Amino acid sequence: MSRIVAIGGAAELGGYGLAGADVVDAPEPEDVRRAWEALGADVALVLLTPGARAALPENVRADRVLWAVLPE
Repeated sequence: MSRIVAIGGAAELGGYGLAGADVVDAPEPEDVRRAWEALGADVALVLLTPGARAALPENVRADRVLWAVLPE
């Protein structure tokens, strides 16, 4: 079964955890990059806070996983 992962500040993502997403608290850019690199093959969708998206390279690999930036 595929998983949904939400990466960013835990305070911003609490509701997504209640909806079933795996929330990764990544308050710092290094935490975001580590979380992105650690994504497993079972992850189908990654939700990123705007701050988390800013911490990733502009050309983040879209072929690896589907991802979306959450509204502010």
